[in-house]
Amino acid sequence: MNARFLILALSLTATSAFAGDVARAIAKEMIPLKNGEMLYVFEDGRMARENAYGRAMYLKAGETLQTADGRTIQATSNEVARLNNFLQKGHNN
Repeated sequence: MNARFLILALSLTATSAFAGDVARAIAKEMIPLKNGEMLYVFEDGRMARENAYGRAMYLKAGETLQTADGRTIQATSNEVARLNNFLQKGHNN
């Protein structure tokens, strides 16, 4: 029983590690946020937010975000569909 649990835990870790690979490759910058989320900044300057569980989240233009290192960033756009598409591609590979 313990071996099954270990195999399951390792496979879930490997899956989540590859889930955002496409999004990471496309993003110009990834900024860790205070609450475990990730802010993606794309080449065109548009932004998207991923929650701590690896899902694209709504981001309101003008929303103030706190980075993990204490900086404050103001969101410029909401690219939730774009990020969701990249995250889904990562799951399919």
